[in-house]
Amino acid sequence: MGWLQLSIEVPKPDAEEIAAVLEDGGALSVTLADAADEPQLEPGPGETPLWSQVKISALFDADPESEALVGRLVDQLVREPRSGGACGPRVERIEDQVWERVWLDTFKPTRFGRRLWVCPHGQDPDDPESVAEAVVVALDPGLAFGTGHHPTTALCLEWLDGTALDGKTVLDYGCGSGILAIAALQLGAAQAIAVDHDPQALEATRDNALANGVADRLAIYGPDEVPELKVDVTIANILAGPLISLAPRLVESLRPGGALAVSGVLAEQVETIRAAYGERIELAPTRLREDWALICGTRR
Repeated sequence: MGWLQLSIEVPKPDAEEIAAVLEDGGALSVTLADAADEPQLEPGPGETPLWSQVKISALFDADPESEALVGRLVDQLVREPRSGGACGPRVERIEDQVWERVWLDTFKPTRFGRRLWVCPHGQDPDDPESVAEAVVVALDPGLAFGTGHHPTTALCLEWLDGTALDGKTVLDYGCGSGILAIAALQLGAAQAIAVDHDPQALEATRDNALANGVADRLAIYGPDEVPELKVDVTIANILAGPLISLAPRLVESLRPGGALAVSGVLAEQVETIRAAYGERIELAPTRLREDWALICGTRR
């Protein structure tokens, strides 16, 4: 049957009000997205940040009654412009699709480093020459952040592929989908600890660990539940602010000689992060990809 999509771009202060208008007006779903290519990473606990310019999209059934409803909503939005002006509203028809097929068309098996692959469930590495030594993490896109396609996650996965993990205990702080902890276990780590403040991320990590057969070697905690730890490897792909505030805790949990990698850092934030860790970590050269960085080293 298809759908009608009403979309409008508005400044951040108006986004929640207009989203509520669309929800109350009968939209089947309302989504908010970046309207200006502005980076937005995982929020801190209790935060719901939005982009400075927000694209709001609302879906409706494509039937005569819904068409009339959408027309009335368009008239209302035009008559009541919000502060800063709005781009739109615009209405378009979207044909029905098999959405699982849509993401499968874009999410393909991807190699990180020499042997680590992230593949959708049911798919194998697409390089026949590397299949014999491939280490595979099976993962489908989900609600929690992390499939390996963001530059920071890719940097972390490549670092794990090049790090000696056999028999080691690994801490993944800010685990998102659990991709880094699961990759570490698949690469030979004996145990992993995954930590995140988002219950949805913890649930996704648990499900993905079960799907990859490593749940028995993975402990999952919220930040306030983590016991006293001593680990061999720590990896944290979060934000610069939390990385700075967590530096003493992350370093203290790492055994002398242990390896640390932190990412989620923009290139202009590198020196600040290096300063936060440099006193107790022997830092290696920073690794860069696009506008993002990974900072790694060994605990003194």
